[in-house]
Amino acid sequence: MIHVLAIITAKPGMREQVLAAFRANMPAVHAEQGCIEYGPAIDAEGMGAIQTPVGPDSFVVIEKWESIDALKAHGAAPHMKEYAAKTKEMLASRVIHVLTPAA
Repeated sequence: MIHVLAIITAKPGMREQVLAAFRANMPAVHAEQGCIEYGPAIDAEGMGAIQTPVGPDSFVVIEKWESIDALKAHGAAPHMKEYAAKTKEMLASRVIHVLTPAA
């Protein structure tokens, strides 16, 4: 299994617009071969000192894929290219961590 944590930071005040485009694309991603989990998450409120916030303009995409090949196919999918084109001008940064289980 492959895990992905993608930290997406929108330009100030644009996170909800990026999330709307992301959510519209989710059904196509969930239908992809090898997709186990794919969804956005934002800071939980009221967590105090135990939390390092991602911030008001950011969200984390939590993904699980059956294999590297499934993840590579996801990255090359036409709907992902369309999503990237729709959101390109709204993004400040994108950091992607591709991980494999350590246990």
